[in-house]
Amino acid sequence: MAEAKKKVDLMKVAEQELNAKRPSLPNFKPGDTVNVHVKISEGNKERIQQFQGVVLYRRGKGTNGESFSVRKVSNGIGVERIFPFLSPSIDKIELIKAGKVRRAKLYYMKGRQGKSARIKEKLSGQVAEVAAN
Repeated sequence: MAEAKKKVDLMKVAEQELNAKRPSLPNFKPGDTVNVHVKISEGNKERIQQFQGVVLYRRGKGTNGESFSVRKVSNGIGVERIFPFLSPSIDKIELIKAGKVRRAKLYYMKGRQGKSARIKEKLSGQVAEVAAN
């Protein structure tokens, strides 16, 4: 019984640590273009590699097992990477632009290329007012 209580306490401590890190990450949705700075270790050296692309989905939102997928096209080849949201290998996530989509999972983007693969950019409130006039 005491071991089960220790495990629960350890899980609570881990959740609190992860929740403390969560506010530092931006709020992004599928369709948004993000730049993920990933720590890469090569031997005894560590460097930061950027992976910029469109978010296809966020899975398990609000939990500690949350992950998201980013897709980019590199030299005509589609590259998709799945990142755990609270991974220690992620240095930071930058929101480049907000996309306007109607789906939560953008799997249909995998079969698209060229102009059909574009996503409309969400206009901010100030830009929308100017566009209306």
